Amino acid sequence: MKLISWNVNGIRACLNKGFLDFFNSENADIFCLQETKCQEGQVELEIDGYTSYWNSAEKKGYSGTAVFTKNKPLKVTYGIGKQEHDKEGRIITLEFEKFYLVTNYTPNAKRELERLDYRMIWEDEIRKYLLKLNKTKPVIMCGDLNVAHEEIDLKNPKTNRGNAGFTDEERGKMTELLNAGFVDSYRYLYPEKIEYSWWSYMGHAREKNIGWRIDYFITSKDIEKNIKEAKIYTQILGSDHCPIGLEIEL
Repeated sequence: MKLISWNVNGIRACLNKGFLDFFNSENADIFCLQETKCQEGQVELEIDGYTSYWNSAEKKGYSGTAVFTKNKPLKVTYGIGKQEHDKEGRIITLEFEKFYLVTNYTPNAKRELERLDYRMIWEDEIRKYLLKLNKTKPVIMCGDLNVAHEEIDLKNPKTNRGNAGFTDEERGKMTELLNAGFVDSYRYLYPEKIEYSWWSYMGHAREKNIGWRIDYFITSKDIEKNIKEAKIYTQILGSDHCPIGLEIEL
């Protein structure tokens, strides 16, 4: 089974930058989007062979997630059942026969860390949510998790220490999640490989490959042996993030 995840930073803009070329060339079983930045009816995107599910933020042009799947799920859930966390359209859960698929667009702590306190609450709630799902069947969570977990996951760890996405608090929450019974699929296969999934639009960061790895496929530890490949499609443009992929046997 092949899965793709991509923070498209606005699906309408990304459609004009080769989105469908990449989508069609990869022929994934499940394709997840984050930061769609659109409301229902603002984009026409019906793709043959796929059923799509969208979760938009209440605020227009902000956040939002979507999932395209070849196989129809048993059940689809939007959010985690808590209004204070669900109004920004950040979570979609698809239940399949053998696993849960969760696409997640984690809130950014923002400059000056003005949203860090909320981010900590979010992290705890998401971990509880995933652990609850995991009691029933394995979980695959993907998305822009807005954290570089270890120093290897960004170009300039020393100068970014304490900045949004590389605070001790955010990194600690990722460690808590992994210690609770989950696996970073990319690091599981490639413990020392250096690739990034996001680059600032400032200062020609992408050309210089001054990036961060903040997009992930996280799986239940129970199925880590089923992970066959984890990819970062660094060559694919269209957003400030590039797509990431997971191949897994279930």
